[in-house]
Order: sequence, then structure tokens, then C-alpha cells
Amino acid sequence: MKKKFWNAVCILLSLMILVTGSTDCSAKKKVVKEKILYIPHDSRPIVNKQTTEVLEKAGIEIVTPPPELLGDRENLGDPDLLWDWLNKNAKKDITAAVISSDALLYGSLVGSRKHDYDGDEILARADLFVEFRRKHKKMPLYVFGSIMRTPRTGLASGYEEPDYYRYYGTNIFRLTELMDKQELEGLTPREIKEFNFLQRLIPTRAIEDWMGRREKNFDANKKLIDCTRNNTFDYLLLGRDDNAPYSQTHNEGRKLLQYGQGIKSYLTTAGIDEFGLILLARAVNERTQTSPKIFVKYNWGRGARTIPAYSDEAIDDSIQAAIKASGSTLTDDETRADFILAVNTNPNGETFEANDEINDGQARDGTNFFADIVQDYVKGGRKVIVADIAFANGSDNALMEQFRQRGLLFKLKAYSGWNTPTNSAGFALGEGILSARMNDNAVNELLLRRYLDDWAYQANVRQIVANQLYWLSGEGRYESLNDKLYSAEDNCASLIQSFAQRNLPKFTGNDNIRVSFPWNRMFESEISFGGNRNAR
Repeated sequence: MKKKFWNAVCILLSLMILVTGSTDCSAKKKVVKEKILYIPHDSRPIVNKQTTEVLEKAGIEIVTPPPELLGDRENLGDPDLLWDWLNKNAKKDITAAVISSDALLYGSLVGSRKHDYDGDEILARADLFVEFRRKHKKMPLYVFGSIMRTPRTGLASGYEEPDYYRYYGTNIFRLTELMDKQELEGLTPREIKEFNFLQRLIPTRAIEDWMGRREKNFDANKKLIDCTRNNTFDYLLLGRDDNAPYSQTHNEGRKLLQYGQGIKSYLTTAGIDEFGLILLARAVNERTQTSPKIFVKYNWGRGARTIPAYSDEAIDDSIQAAIKASGSTLTDDETRADFILAVNTNPNGETFEANDEINDGQARDGTNFFADIVQDYVKGGRKVIVADIAFANGSDNALMEQFRQRGLLFKLKAYSGWNTPTNSAGFALGEGILSARMNDNAVNELLLRRYLDDWAYQANVRQIVANQLYWLSGEGRYESLNDKLYSAEDNCASLIQSFAQRNLPKFTGNDNIRVSFPWNRMFESEISFGGNRNAR
């Protein structure tokens, strides 16, 4: 009888392997949990603190470099110091490593666009991945990196490109747009004239510097693909950062796709800032030998065929790639799905900016239809993830108002609407997948963070305070707050607090919101709040 009892206990504990990662049936030994080493591509809250917060709420220990080693807009980072940190911290108890190649090759994502390293130096650093693999043969190694972006304008670059891009960015984008189109389908006589004019207009030094840095990035990415082909990496995810259907990023992306053709553990898709969380979710899925089934449901209209802003492909292609990269499974049978990924697109296929006047909170075509979809799934007991991508860089106010009125805000498993549509969709997916390991309080805290950031700040408060900057004392502007930094932070905190009181359920600690701008600009914020929160 005792033998049967202990056999039953061991069987029960073996079922817990999926959660704990431990195969030990002895109660005397400490349960082994996931401990993942993670190097983001810079210090922005969304890719660093907010990404690690998701993993921590899922019960996973995350080891990250100290903030001073991570690059920002001014400090491009130091790849050699990051390699030193990686080698010192890749210990035996690490169950997986998720690493930004941009950080280890150039110092940071911004560093990849502005560095002065020569090609041989970059390729030598890429070779260090092979050496790292020799030392850590059993450690799963997941790497993500970027194919350099092609911003449409100098303003759109956020001053994260070399200085000449401020003046010639629009022309550089158009030139490479025509170059890409010429390769794919040829140019009209009028476009040929424009192409020749742009070549004369853009200073030779500027275009040679920009294309030369891109060539180094292209060669480094080929080296990373070779590493994947040789099993140095368990998975490589290359992102086509801010780009367009015709652009230099699209040009290089399709060539790198062809170069890595046939490698199952290599994928390239639109996006970049969501990749850390996607691969962290993959690390957990592979560790626990799970593959959640995802059913994707779009708003009516163009839906899956929408080519969103900042992307060169249909959103469905990006989402399918994110599902695959996360180690999950796409299913066309919603009855068997573990999660419903509901994607809010505009029926006409357009992507607006969150600060556009059309984002006034009034219902548009598709608003109520999509809210009905989400409500029906929630009422049916389904686990719903919402990717809110009708607007870039902030929430859809009309949709959020519907969610508020219908009591749906804290009945979701994950939500995101913070940056580019691909960023938002991928981040929502990663957070939603990991919500299976969280209690309700943890899920609600993550939802609250997104609502305060994506809805309150990015879609509403940011524009109000940006307009107030003109009468705040001192020197400073939206892109470089400088003397106006603290006043802007205080104003944002006060307005977000008021917004939360009007639109969100009462939470303990919701009256203690703090805002900071770690990159000295208003594009992204870090919002802090305290106390335990349970939605009423």
C-alpha cells in the first residue's frame, strides 16, 4: 500500500515537470526553476524592465546586465564589456540564454546604426558566439538581432541615426525605395529621373557612410546565419526594423531570407523590440516541452491582409512568424486553441498614429464589431490576448472605451498597443503565452501597466504634455527634454493619475503613480506604481 502511495506521489510530481522543470521526486531537495540569462538590445523600459517583469511574474528568474552596461540614445554601449559580463554570468544553473546580437556586436541597437567599428572587428565578435557555444554545449542559446532600419524621415528616426539623417533622411529613404523597386520590377522613366536627381542631391559622404555601415550589418547577419546553420544557436530571429514594402531594409531582408533558406531554426520577420520577449517565451516553452495552440482572429475588412505602418509585410505574416518563433502552434480550430489572439485592425487596412485627431474615442467602422468578438470569447471562458494595432504608438481610444464600458479590461490575459503594430502584436503574444504560469493578480498588474502606458500615456497624456512644453521654463523639446525633464515628468504623472481615476477600476496604490523619461525624451516613459492590485 505504501509503495503504491509513493508511486502515485512520484507520478504526480512528474506532471509538475512542465511547471518546475524538475525531475526530482524527493521532497528534501530544492525544486529547480528556470533561470534565464537575458541581454536586451538597450536600456529602454519596454525591452529591459518591462520584458523581465513578465518573466518574473511567471515565476522565472532572470539574470540581466546592470543598467550601466546597456546602451541608450547617447551611450552606444560597450560590446566588449557585455561579452565579459556574459562569460562571467553564464553559470551552470542558467537554464537558457536569450541574447541580443546588436548588443554584443555593436553595444546596442542604436550602436548598430551609429558605431565606427570596422567590419573585421564586428565579425571577430560574431565568432565569439562559436567560442561561447564550445564552453556551454548544453545551454540553450537563443539570439535575436536587427536588419538595419530605414526610417522614412529624419524626424521619424528619433535622432538615433547619424546627424546627416536629420537633413537627408527623407531623400535617403526615397533613394533606397527606388533601388529596391528597381531590382524587383523596374522603374518608370519618371522614377529613373528622380533616382538620378537624388543621387546628385544626397552628399556622397553621407550615402557612403550609411550604406557602408549597412554592409557591415549585412555581413554580420550572414555570419549569424552561418552560426545557426552550424548549430551554434538553438534559434536565430532577425528583425526587419522600421521599414516599408520598398526600402533598403526590405532589400536586405529578402536577401538574408534567401541566404538562410532551409534552416529551420532561423527566421526573419518585421519588428525587433518584441523579439526578446518572444524568444524568452520560446525558451520557457522548450524547457517545459509545451507548445500552446494559438487561434488568430482579426477585425472585419482587410484584417490579416493589412500591411501596417513601419512594416514591409502583411500583419498575418508577422503574427504567424511570432507564433512560430515563440515555440507555439498556430491552429485554425478555435475550439482547440489554448489562447485566442484577437487583432484590432482598421477595416480599410490603414494604420493611423495614436496622436491623430481620428483617435478621439468615438466609435469607428469595426470598433463595436471587434469589441463584440472579444466579449463573446471572454463570456465563453476563452483566454483572450488583444493586439491593439489600429493605431501605431498608442491605444485605440474608441476600443478601450468599449472595453471599459463592457467590463472587459481586466478579463483579458494580455494586451498591447504601445509601438509599431508588429511590436505590439508580438509583445502581447509573448505576455499572453506566459500568463498561463501566472495568478490573476500578476496578470492584472501587467494589464494595468499596459493600460497606463499604452492607453493613458501614449494615446492621450503624451500629446497634452508635449504641447505644454512650450510654456515650461528652461531649454528643452520633445526629443531632448533637458531643463524641462522634471516638470514634464510631474505633469505626466498628474494627468495619468487623473486618467486612471476616470477610466480604470480602483487599485491599491493607484494613487501613487510616478513617471520618468530615462532617455531624456517623451517618446517612451517609465511608469511606476506600488501595492497589490486586484481588479474589482
